[in-house]
Amino acid sequence: MSNNLHHELRKEFQLDRLILFSDAVFAIAITLMVIEIKVPAIDRHIATDALLLKALDELIPKFVGFFISFFIIGLYWTIHHRMFGYVINYTRKLLWLNLVFMLAVVLMPFSTAFYSEYIIRLLKTPAIIYVANIVFLGVMNFILWTYINNPKHHLAEGISKEDKKYFSFRAVTVPVVFIFMAVIYLTVNKKYAVWIPLTIPILMRIFKKFYFKKTAPF
Repeated sequence: MSNNLHHELRKEFQLDRLILFSDAVFAIAITLMVIEIKVPAIDRHIATDALLLKALDELIPKFVGFFISFFIIGLYWTIHHRMFGYVINYTRKLLWLNLVFMLAVVLMPFSTAFYSEYIIRLLKTPAIIYVANIVFLGVMNFILWTYINNPKHHLAEGISKEDKKYFSFRAVTVPVVFIFMAVIYLTVNKKYAVWIPLTIPILMRIFKKFYFKKTAPF
C-alpha cells in the first residue's frame, strides 16, 4: 500500500515539474517579446513631444506584432493548461513532445521581433519565418493533444468526445489562419493580409457557440 502511494506521489511530482517548467517557458517567452520593444532613444537636450510621437509611431508595427504574438502564446498556454488538466500519467515520449512544443514557444520572441522590425517594408522573408514558427507551434500542439487523448497511452482521464474535437480544432485554427494570411500576403495584398490574424478570436468564439451551443468546456 505504501509503495503504491509513494509511486503515485512521485508520478504527481514529476507531472508538476513538467507543468511548472512549461508555465515558466510561456512566461519567459512573453517577457522576452516585450523586452524587444525599446524605449525611443532621443537626446534629452533636443527631445520634443513631436519627436517622441514620431518615434512612437515608428514603434507601432512592433506593438502590433507583440500584441498578436502575446495573444497567440496566451491562447496556447490556456490550451496547454486545459490539456494537462486531464493528464494523470506521463511517458518519456510525452516529455519529449512537450519539450519540442516548448521549442516552438521559445522561438516566438525572435520570429516576432524579426517580423515586426521589417513588416512595415512588406518584405516576404520575415512574414514566412513568422508564419512558419506559428505553424510549428500549432502542429506540435495538435500532436501533443492527439498523443494525450489516445486511450492506448493511458495518460488521461475524463476527456469527452466533444473535448477531443474542440481542442483539436483550437490547436489547428491558428496555423490555418496564418497559412491563409501567408497566401494572401504573398499573392494578393500584403497590407490587408497582416490584419487577418485579428480574426482568430472571432472565429474561436463563433465555433465555440456553434459547437457547444449552450455548453462550453470553460
